[in-house]
Amino acid sequence: MGKPTGFLEIDRHDRSYVKPEVRLKHWQEFVVPLEKAEVATQAARCMDCGIPFCHTGCPVNNLIPDWNDLVYQDDWEKALEQLHSTNNFPEFTGRVCPAPCEAACTLNLQDSPVTIKTIECEIVDRGWNEGWIKPHIAERGTGKRIAIIGSGPAGLACAQELARMGHNPTVFEKNDRIGGLLRYGIPDFKMEKHLIDRRVAQMEKEGVLFRTEVEVGVTISVQRLLDDYDTLVLAGGAERPRNLEVPGRDVEGVHFAMEFLGQQNRRVAGDAEEVAAPTGTLSAAGKHVVVIGGGDTGSDCIGTSNRQGAASVIQLEVMPQPPAHENKALTWPHWPLKMRTSSSQEEGCERDFSVLTKQVISENGKVTAIECVRAEWMQGPNGHMSMQEVPGSAFRIKADMVLLAMGFLGPRTDGLIAQTGVDMTARGAVKAEMKQHATSVDRIFACGDMRRGQSLVVWAIREGRECAQAVDAYLAANATLR
Repeated sequence: MGKPTGFLEIDRHDRSYVKPEVRLKHWQEFVVPLEKAEVATQAARCMDCGIPFCHTGCPVNNLIPDWNDLVYQDDWEKALEQLHSTNNFPEFTGRVCPAPCEAACTLNLQDSPVTIKTIECEIVDRGWNEGWIKPHIAERGTGKRIAIIGSGPAGLACAQELARMGHNPTVFEKNDRIGGLLRYGIPDFKMEKHLIDRRVAQMEKEGVLFRTEVEVGVTISVQRLLDDYDTLVLAGGAERPRNLEVPGRDVEGVHFAMEFLGQQNRRVAGDAEEVAAPTGTLSAAGKHVVVIGGGDTGSDCIGTSNRQGAASVIQLEVMPQPPAHENKALTWPHWPLKMRTSSSQEEGCERDFSVLTKQVISENGKVTAIECVRAEWMQGPNGHMSMQEVPGSAFRIKADMVLLAMGFLGPRTDGLIAQTGVDMTARGAVKAEMKQHATSVDRIFACGDMRRGQSLVVWAIREGRECAQAVDAYLAANATLR
């Protein structure tokens, strides 16, 4: 604990944003970092608690008090070493993680947690700027080959850990670029893609092979990989979106969020329009946009729509509006349900809660409005909440474009999953135990959203790291596998 009275003397001060009227004119990141001295001052607020609840809040179990103290002591390189000991890609989480560690911080009992996410991001960004981050090349190889399907954060973390253990991982990606959801789901204004390219270059030097535009189960069979590789890791994510099952859903102008977001990311990457949008351009320019779904994906649709020049944006959420503040005595140190406003929502968006979409209205095959009703949530005798429509509450919202951002149901089951023959859970994910990550089929492992369902980037990194450990243990126990 660098400064025992730091939390008493120093107020919380976090990164700021470029003003909306400026940042809406471009697609770059707009977070204004703190000065190095101020980051060290904020690190001094860490209390080095006897029980660091921030550890329980962080899925990768970051050693938060340790690197906070090292930053305060101006030992940034050691802080980077500590940070990388649990997190392969802190520049990703330092930008897109919602920071459950801060919700679990003891100082959050007073609504002033340590700026953990900001400090984490500054440590790794400085590490790259100073040239401290270099490839970690294994001294000896095992000769074991692992095929990893999916290049999102889970697949990348798994591949990097296996390469550093001396194995030979190959990452297969169906798209033309590496990154999965990081590449074609998260907008550039939240995380620029050169950050992915930089890590891929590091991993290639460490011995990871990348094969793009290879869709396992389509362009190459699962059996071929099982013949050629010692083990197979399923890290393809939860790509099956929840659909809107209402009359009129299939008219022109109603799209899944990822169709919309992926196109814009390709444009920002420099792809020609026929490459970015091979089935037709999706643009919010001049349109009245309705985003259905109140989570991060919906927020990304708002920011993208506003940058494209939408006439208006409204976001609908079927759940009731959460309270402005949580009851700390009931929720801390767990992630609380409370009203949050994202940077994209701040840029211009009307939000409406307890709204159920009933029908898509169209003219000449194109969406013109959606018909909605108010929903009322009631607690039943068993304590479960149930939804009822409010009689006489029907209303319409003008819409030229409707974006469905209602979450994901699990991995796609055709092609890859069907060919593996692995057991699935009742919720539609690949069945594999935590820690072991082994599926019901020998030599096939699973991690990330494909195993646990839709989740956070930080959870995907943890799953990838754990899966690498499980694969390594399996290979050691089956040295004469092939």
